[in-house]
Amino acid sequence: MIDALRIGAPAATPGTRPAGAALPGGKGAFAGELARAQDAIPALRFSAHAQQRLQDRNIHFSDADRARIAESADLAAAKGSREALLLMDRLALVVGVPNRTVITVMDAPTGDPAVFTNIDSVVVMAPRERA
Repeated sequence: MIDALRIGAPAATPGTRPAGAALPGGKGAFAGELARAQDAIPALRFSAHAQQRLQDRNIHFSDADRARIAESADLAAAKGSREALLLMDRLALVVGVPNRTVITVMDAPTGDPAVFTNIDSVVVMAPRERA
């Protein structure tokens, strides 16, 4: 027999908190937990392959560019992505999302079309704002 589906907040079970209940430790406890969780997310890294491509193609990222890439990786992570293609200005970056690692970088193709495999999402970044 199929049990009735209950919609709404689940009842608290031993060892869990009801939805909306305060965290132990008072008002500042959540902020501390959030900061620790954010520190656990690795910073943006570039694989040796990506670093070589950047050097070969004379591509340099500013701190603002790196922040844009990291933000795009965060957006992909929020959607459950594991390998994302980030389209940034005239560049394409393949990023391992869980470990925040840029796997490869490619500038606008000249000649043969570019084919990307083993990706599960694409993030099209807004154009960079001009200063």
